[in-house]
Parts: sequence; structure tokens; C-alpha cells
Amino acid sequence: MRVLIVFLLLVLPLGHVPAGTGSDEDRSDLSAAVAAGDIVPLSELLDWLEARYRGQVIEVDLEEGDDHLVYNIGVLGPSGQRVTFRFDATTGALFGIEGVRVREMMRESRSDP
Repeated sequence: MRVLIVFLLLVLPLGHVPAGTGSDEDRSDLSAAVAAGDIVPLSELLDWLEARYRGQVIEVDLEEGDDHLVYNIGVLGPSGQRVTFRFDATTGALFGIEGVRVREMMRESRSDP
């Protein structure tokens, strides 16, 4: 079940996400959770992605997983492939990548995993 906030973004480079389109109450709840340190700010995850992958963000949503919140970030790759990156919203840990030709999107190697 998707909750809190859903963004539909068209042709935006990674790291450039406008204010969400969720309700005022959803945005308020989300802002409070970020301020309290309960979830990682979306901007941190977008910065992480931009440093490691080429593409354009086309969708971001925050949903309830089985026991935690999950950020799903959809990216359109340079060859037109759609890839979804799944992050634990509490820790910011990447725990899933769904899509094809993900290696084509990777930037040069970095020292961290």
C-alpha cells in the first residue's frame, strides 16, 4: 500500500525533485518524520543515486513495507530503460534494484560500496 507521498516526475535529472504532490497532512507527517530522524531525507538518497548512476528520476514514492517504510525511486536510464531503486527509509540502505541494463547506468567506480 502506497502512503504519504507520491511524485510523478518527467525528465528531471537526478537530484532535482520539486515539492511533493501528496496532501498537506502527508507532507507535514513526512517532514516531521525527517526532522525527528525517523526517516532519511529523500535528498540524501537522490544525491547518493546521482553520484553512482546516470539517468533521470521519473517517479518517487514512499510506501509501507512489511515492517518499515520504503522509498521507491524510478529512474529512466540513458538507453530508455526503467530501473527502480528500493531504499529502507529508516536507514537509507539500498536493498533492491529492479530493471534491466543497470550496469549501463553506473558511473565510474567509487571507493565506497
